[in-house]
Amino acid sequence: MTVKRYELHEVQWSRVAPPLLPGKAGDPGRTGSDNRSSVNGCLWVLRSGAHWRDLPERHGKWKTVHRRFSRWCHAGVWERAFDALTSDRDNQHLMIDSTIVRAHQQAASGKGGQGSGAGADVD
Repeated sequence: MTVKRYELHEVQWSRVAPPLLPGKAGDPGRTGSDNRSSVNGCLWVLRSGAHWRDLPERHGKWKTVHRRFSRWCHAGVWERAFDALTSDRDNQHLMIDSTIVRAHQQAASGKGGQGSGAGADVD
Protein backbone atom coordinates (compact mmCIF):
# COMPACT_ATOMS: atom_id res chain seq x y z
CA MET A 1 0.00 0.00 0.00
CA THR A 2 1.44 3.34 -1.01
CA VAL A 3 1.03 6.32 1.28
CA LYS A 4 -0.91 9.12 -0.33
CA ARG A 5 -0.29 12.80 0.25
CA TYR A 6 -1.06 14.01 3.79
CA GLU A 7 -1.51 10.47 5.18
CA LEU A 8 0.36 8.78 8.01
CA HIS A 9 2.78 6.05 6.97
CA GLU A 10 2.87 2.68 8.75
CA VAL A 11 5.44 3.61 11.42
CA GLN A 12 3.59 6.80 12.38
CA TRP A 13 0.28 4.95 12.48
CA SER A 14 1.66 2.22 14.72
CA ARG A 15 2.90 4.85 17.21
CA VAL A 16 -0.49 6.58 17.39
CA ALA A 17 -3.24 4.05 16.88
CA PRO A 18 -2.88 1.36 19.54
CA PRO A 19 -2.20 3.47 22.59
CA LEU A 20 -3.87 6.78 21.84
CA LEU A 21 -6.97 6.66 19.67
CA PRO A 22 -10.37 5.94 21.19
CA GLY A 23 -12.59 3.26 19.72
CA LYS A 24 -10.25 0.30 20.29
CA ALA A 25 -11.67 -3.08 21.18
CA GLY A 26 -12.23 -2.96 24.94
CA ASP A 27 -13.05 0.75 25.03
CA PRO A 28 -16.57 1.65 26.12
CA GLY A 29 -18.96 2.51 23.29
CA ARG A 30 -18.62 1.69 19.62
CA THR A 31 -15.43 0.35 18.11
CA GLY A 32 -13.87 2.71 15.59
CA SER A 33 -13.34 0.37 12.66
CA ASP A 34 -12.21 3.19 10.40
CA ASN A 35 -9.96 5.23 12.70
CA ARG A 36 -7.10 5.29 10.22
CA SER A 37 -9.31 6.54 7.41
CA SER A 38 -10.76 9.23 9.68
CA VAL A 39 -7.34 10.38 10.88
CA ASN A 40 -6.03 10.54 7.33
CA GLY A 41 -9.17 12.44 6.31
CA CYS A 42 -8.63 14.99 9.07
CA LEU A 43 -5.00 15.40 8.05
CA TRP A 44 -6.05 15.83 4.43
CA VAL A 45 -8.43 18.67 5.27
CA LEU A 46 -6.03 20.39 7.66
CA ARG A 47 -2.98 20.15 5.39
CA SER A 48 -4.76 20.92 2.09
CA GLY A 49 -6.81 23.82 3.43
CA ALA A 50 -9.91 22.47 1.71
CA HIS A 51 -13.41 22.58 3.16
CA TRP A 52 -14.69 19.54 5.03
CA ARG A 53 -17.31 19.00 2.30
CA ASP A 54 -14.47 18.51 -0.23
CA LEU A 55 -13.06 15.51 1.66
CA PRO A 56 -12.31 12.65 -0.76
CA GLU A 57 -14.78 9.76 -0.52
CA ARG A 58 -12.03 7.28 0.39
CA HIS A 59 -12.00 8.81 3.90
CA GLY A 60 -15.72 8.33 4.49
CA LYS A 61 -18.54 10.80 4.91
CA TRP A 62 -17.24 14.30 5.59
CA LYS A 63 -19.77 14.92 8.35
CA THR A 64 -18.70 11.78 10.24
CA VAL A 65 -15.01 12.63 9.93
CA HIS A 66 -15.64 16.22 11.06
CA ARG A 67 -17.70 15.06 14.05
CA ARG A 68 -14.94 12.67 15.12
CA PHE A 69 -12.34 15.43 14.64
CA SER A 70 -14.33 17.78 16.90
CA ARG A 71 -14.87 15.18 19.59
CA TRP A 72 -11.21 14.27 19.64
CA CYS A 73 -10.24 17.95 19.87
CA HIS A 74 -12.33 18.40 23.01
CA ALA A 75 -11.03 15.13 24.49
CA GLY A 76 -7.34 16.03 23.93
CA VAL A 77 -6.75 13.07 21.61
CA TRP A 78 -4.97 15.15 18.96
CA GLU A 79 -2.55 16.69 21.45
CA ARG A 80 -1.57 13.26 22.76
CA ALA A 81 -1.13 11.93 19.22
CA PHE A 82 1.01 14.86 18.08
CA ASP A 83 3.12 14.67 21.25
CA ALA A 84 3.79 11.02 20.45
CA LEU A 85 4.74 11.79 16.85
CA THR A 86 6.87 14.85 17.56
CA SER A 87 8.94 13.00 20.13
CA ASP A 88 10.68 11.38 17.13
CA ARG A 89 13.62 13.61 16.26
CA ASP A 90 13.80 12.24 12.73
CA ASN A 91 10.24 13.32 11.94
CA GLN A 92 10.27 15.22 8.65
CA HIS A 93 6.87 16.82 9.12
CA LEU A 94 7.35 19.16 12.07
CA MET A 95 5.92 22.60 11.39
CA ILE A 96 5.52 25.91 13.15
CA ASP A 97 2.12 27.47 12.71
CA SER A 98 2.52 31.16 11.88
CA THR A 99 -0.21 32.07 14.36
CA ILE A 100 2.20 31.46 17.21
CA VAL A 101 4.94 33.68 15.81
CA ARG A 102 4.85 37.10 17.43
CA ALA A 103 5.90 40.28 15.74
CA HIS A 104 7.20 43.38 17.45
CA GLN A 105 4.41 45.72 18.58
CA GLN A 106 5.27 48.38 15.97
CA ALA A 107 5.12 45.80 13.18
CA ALA A 108 1.32 45.94 13.28
CA SER A 109 1.12 49.65 12.40
CA GLY A 110 2.05 49.15 8.76
CA LYS A 111 4.51 52.04 8.80
CA GLY A 112 7.73 51.49 6.94
CA GLY A 113 11.15 52.84 7.70
CA GLN A 114 12.43 56.32 6.88
CA GLY A 115 11.68 57.39 3.31
CA SER A 116 9.00 54.84 2.55
CA GLY A 117 5.26 55.00 2.17
CA ALA A 118 2.89 57.53 0.63
CA GLY A 119 3.84 60.37 2.98
CA ALA A 120 7.57 60.25 2.27
CA ASP A 121 9.30 63.36 0.91
CA VAL A 122 10.36 63.06 -2.70
CA ASP A 123 13.37 65.12 -3.89
